[in-house]
Amino acid sequence: MRVSAAALLVVIALLAGTGGFLLGRSWPADSPSPPIAELRPPQATLQPGAERPSFSLPGLDGRLRDVAEWDGRLLVVNFWATWCAPCREEIPLFIRLQEQFGDRGLQFVGIALDEPANVEPFAAEYGINYPILVGQGEAIELMRRFGSRYGALPFTAVVGRDGRVAYVHEGALSPEQAKTHVIDRL
Repeated sequence: MRVSAAALLVVIALLAGTGGFLLGRSWPADSPSPPIAELRPPQATLQPGAERPSFSLPGLDGRLRDVAEWDGRLLVVNFWATWCAPCREEIPLFIRLQEQFGDRGLQFVGIALDEPANVEPFAAEYGINYPILVGQGEAIELMRRFGSRYGALPFTAVVGRDGRVAYVHEGALSPEQAKTHVIDRL
């Protein structure tokens, strides 16, 4: 049986596409360049006033940290990664706000969707002055539980002192948004 060159090219293209798809789904977690996330339909966002999700994740020291330890504070939970350019841009703002308003009850908590080996030197270089927790799949699920519709980074949730979600934001938080949705809540 003879196979035409065009048919052979179609078979090769299909095999290459399937291989790329499978490779993307099994990309190693420690890879410096993660594959594009699988597109999913938007999930319903968490409504303002809903109780914040409970969670525990390891800190950079490996010790499990529970969100309840920050109850009673205005909590800003920021999901980020070292390879995320908009995340890198907003972190200095968070460092300044934590320094300026921490004594008034403001608490930032960063949740890195990354490997601790990548996060530790990054946190030291930037001088991050708030707790950093680390997670992979469980952090992505937690981000969705907080109301992320697309799973894009950065994603920020503001939780009031009463433990209820006051505001969620997909994308980098601007200084103006931080004033309106964080500082003005103190």
